[in-house]
Amino acid sequence: MFFNDERSTLFRPLVGKFREQFVECLQALYTQLYSATADYRQSLSRDRVIDIFQEAIPKACVMEEEESEFVAHHRSEREQANWIFNQLLEHGWLDKLHDDATLQSTFAFTRVGRIFTQPMIDTAGGRFRTRHRNTRNTRNALRSFLEKGEAYDLLDAFEFSERIISDFSDVISELDERKRQLVKEVESQQVVQRASDEFFDFMEKRFMPDLSVRLSADSVEKYRDEIQTLVTAARRKRKEFKVDAERELRKVAPELITDPKRSLYLMVLDGIEGRMHGAAEVMLPAMRIALNSFTRRADIIIRQLSYSSRGTQNRLVEVCQKLAELPPEDQGEQLQFAGEQLAVLNCGVPDPNALKLNAERVRRIVNTSAEEHSEMDKESRKKLFVQQTIEQAFAVNNQDMGQYLLKALGDGETISSKLLPVENAKDLLMSAHAIEIGSAGNNSSSEYNFKISASGERIETEFFTECDEFMIEIEERTEHAK
Repeated sequence: MFFNDERSTLFRPLVGKFREQFVECLQALYTQLYSATADYRQSLSRDRVIDIFQEAIPKACVMEEEESEFVAHHRSEREQANWIFNQLLEHGWLDKLHDDATLQSTFAFTRVGRIFTQPMIDTAGGRFRTRHRNTRNTRNALRSFLEKGEAYDLLDAFEFSERIISDFSDVISELDERKRQLVKEVESQQVVQRASDEFFDFMEKRFMPDLSVRLSADSVEKYRDEIQTLVTAARRKRKEFKVDAERELRKVAPELITDPKRSLYLMVLDGIEGRMHGAAEVMLPAMRIALNSFTRRADIIIRQLSYSSRGTQNRLVEVCQKLAELPPEDQGEQLQFAGEQLAVLNCGVPDPNALKLNAERVRRIVNTSAEEHSEMDKESRKKLFVQQTIEQAFAVNNQDMGQYLLKALGDGETISSKLLPVENAKDLLMSAHAIEIGSAGNNSSSEYNFKISASGERIETEFFTECDEFMIEIEERTEHAK
């Protein structure tokens, strides 16, 4: 049955006057956990989830209807967010996880909660979606995009990569749920045959056809390098190819545009690369840990039930009954004999290879005392102001220097250092540091870089009595020229 245990009142939060707030909070949490901007290494604490809900509540309206149990009287947004969090946790939308290492609790969607929240995201139309999901499709779509240049192939690859993360989360949640279900059924029934049958049924019908494929034929580790090579090739395409792809992407998927000044083409490629990294480095090890935990728990439970089902308890009861029938003297004699047989001293010599001396841990002493600083006098504040002003006045950054040189080059490709225009003090600083762009600008673009070469002549300018002359040139990188 679907409506049992923690799912018996799953949809109750969605029928009250605050149902719109519940939907908005679920969508916000789903976006935080599974969208393109999600950080798969980060676990959400209770305060972080409540902060997400607090930001989402003002976006939703309150339905006008009769009073019910889902009524909040004069609550602030923080209190309302905390109340919504407790309701979702109580009715089976959220799950509380315990970290044995840090002894802290984190929260995430239950498997059923994530499955029912995903259609809410799709119905809202907040992002472009397709219906395929596996690692090989990501590789095939990228390869097709490089060959044909169609934007839909790149969007398919972008969607496939997101589905990889979602599939991993689904499998991990299912393993955790089956582990809890196995423990619960064993505790309630103590039937070893049924527990072992369900375990092997899962391994044959779920693990063999699906998980084994994810760990072998469709493994993210197997195709990660190939997909990375395809993404790199897409970044190194000619400028005309990338311009056409950018224009087509903005036309067919405007929902993906978050910053008009940012390249959507590069954002999609970065998203695919980041998701493959997250799937290989975070989600795949997490799935292996979950699978190992499930199999170990099943093995322990089946062994315990097997031992307990051999009739040892019945034999113990039989022995106690026989002792009860004996006279007190014979009972004492039998128990004394049993005690002598059980109280055996076991002597042994430890293995020298197993002994090791750990280095003594040095305690770090931290000085937590607070010192009160005296207020700065007028002369000290004056010196500090002069120092900061001078540092800001003579500061030169690579971005301003690049813009200065591009303006000086105009439509040309080469310029001499003695011909750099100087109209103000800032231009003078730029011209004095112009040759530094040779090292700073080489990594700013994948197609072009500045080439600085000395002419070998000493010149005199309006501002310098004697200096070396350099030629500043923009050249195309070798691989793009080929």
